[in-house]
Amino acid sequence: MSQQFVENAPSLANATASVKHKRFHQGVPMTHGFSLTDDPWLLLPSTAGGPARERPLRTALLEAHEFGDLVVDIPTQKPAVFRQVLLPVIVAALGRPADEREWMDWYSQGQWSPDQRLGLQNYLHANRDLFDLFDPVHPFGQVAGLATAKGETKNAGLIVATAATGNNVPLFASRTEGDAFSLTPPQAAHWLLHTQCWDTAAIKTGAVGDPQAKAGKTTGNPTGPLGQMGVTLLAGRTLFETLLLNIPIGAPPITSDLPQWARRDLADPRPAGTPQWQTRAPQGLLDLWTWQSRRIRLIPEATDEGLRVTRVLVAAGDRMPHTPETEPHTMWRVEPTGGRSPAKDKHGTTPPRRPLRLQPGKAAWRGLDALLAPERQSRDAGEKTSGFATSKLLDQAGALMPELGETYPLRVELCGIAYGNQSAVIDDVMFDDLPLPLAALDTDSDVRSALLEVAEQAEQLATAVNHLSADLRRALGTEPIPWDRGQRPGELVLHALDPLVRRLLAGMRGLDDLERIEAGQLAWEQLAWRRSWEIADRLLQSVPVGAYAGRSTSQGEGKPERTHRVPLAEASFLRRRAEILHRADALRRNNTPSDSR
Repeated sequence: MSQQFVENAPSLANATASVKHKRFHQGVPMTHGFSLTDDPWLLLPSTAGGPARERPLRTALLEAHEFGDLVVDIPTQKPAVFRQVLLPVIVAALGRPADEREWMDWYSQGQWSPDQRLGLQNYLHANRDLFDLFDPVHPFGQVAGLATAKGETKNAGLIVATAATGNNVPLFASRTEGDAFSLTPPQAAHWLLHTQCWDTAAIKTGAVGDPQAKAGKTTGNPTGPLGQMGVTLLAGRTLFETLLLNIPIGAPPITSDLPQWARRDLADPRPAGTPQWQTRAPQGLLDLWTWQSRRIRLIPEATDEGLRVTRVLVAAGDRMPHTPETEPHTMWRVEPTGGRSPAKDKHGTTPPRRPLRLQPGKAAWRGLDALLAPERQSRDAGEKTSGFATSKLLDQAGALMPELGETYPLRVELCGIAYGNQSAVIDDVMFDDLPLPLAALDTDSDVRSALLEVAEQAEQLATAVNHLSADLRRALGTEPIPWDRGQRPGELVLHALDPLVRRLLAGMRGLDDLERIEAGQLAWEQLAWRRSWEIADRLLQSVPVGAYAGRSTSQGEGKPERTHRVPLAEASFLRRRAEILHRADALRRNNTPSDSR
């Protein structure tokens, strides 16, 4: 810590004491208090090693270079914490880099400069009352005094995505809705932020003071804003680097672009601290990140185990007409230009492009065509084909590659939620973590071409095995497995190839020699050759002897019948595999092995 900072900034001890012992706000006594700024709630490991420990927001931000990756209960909590707290505090206090040169100036220090530390410290100190989870006037991310006409509240499990509440009952859940549920303040803080980002849709409790509530409820509520996209979060070697990687370059926030904690005044045109809500577009990045999609009240209770949140109230909150193009944490799908007219949302507007959602059970590397479609060189939509553009942050990272270096260990974390039954329940939580070579973000790089070819080869091998399965079933006199029912054997191929693709992604970092890239692709093809045969051989071994006689099927009027036999199906698969894995096939032919399989 520099001498300049020590002399000019208020001491951490004094700031902490002022919060812990000053449990009142504007003359209103505080029965309970939990300061996100000064009480530990963020679970972070030290880069020096050892187990992760809970840290206060102040420590997490000021000493971000000393910590590793944020530890959370479920993956979808991480973007909620980053977007609702960590990133907006930094941008509100320091602004953001105006261009790539300034971004590198921030990054090259490896930690906050003395002036930046002072700016963060002063901002947190000036706003410390707004970061108390149970403040009686301005509770963080909530509405003070939020209530229903009958004074009803619900079990705290309502805000826990993994808990059984109402229609949202996870399979094999160990709890029921009737079980008492209590959350520690750190747990309550995480699930509060998670609810603002990912809450389910449909009917919400009607709050007193909400003019749009009818018969004690509000209808038509969409999911939280992140529930409508696949979230793409970049990760570096330390928390400091991760924070910088997720701050988009650009101009400082406009005066009307404020985080939710700075919009608590009733006179504000977009108040976040009242039961009233609006349908509107975000004013900017800070408004977008801290979007209050729900009006919430946490109800704490003193127990023998300490302060616990046992009851909550969740009501309707602000609604976005559609995800704005300023959203930095998602990839985009551009609808085809031909055919039927683009779909409109309920407000009659046509978004220029739509956030790309994740698909349950599909590894992130299978979507490399979207992940590696830089914004400046996005794949345009055709008459019948969708176009793609990667996230603004990935595009930014690609532009910074010359300064960061091709060997930089960038990771891309993708997460999303699959909703069911009119988006009123959570069906699945999706998460994937990919090591991504920065060179792959350059459309002219050999690394990018190689990775796209590998992803396509994996898909083609899965299709080849599916065709083998279909031919074997026809030889038995049965119909192939429908594409939308059951598990087809091609999925087993993709599962077997998954660790190979991830190993290749990590191994491609720093490669700029075409010969080494080709060697990596050859090694991949040789392994894929064997793995795909293992799945195919399993299918062939399970076929009864009677299938070798074959079956004949009609190809339509006036066309000869087609005979399906096991040897023909096997030969067709081997031929197709050789076409897909052409490098491995060429090497095999040159070496003339005895076993062609």
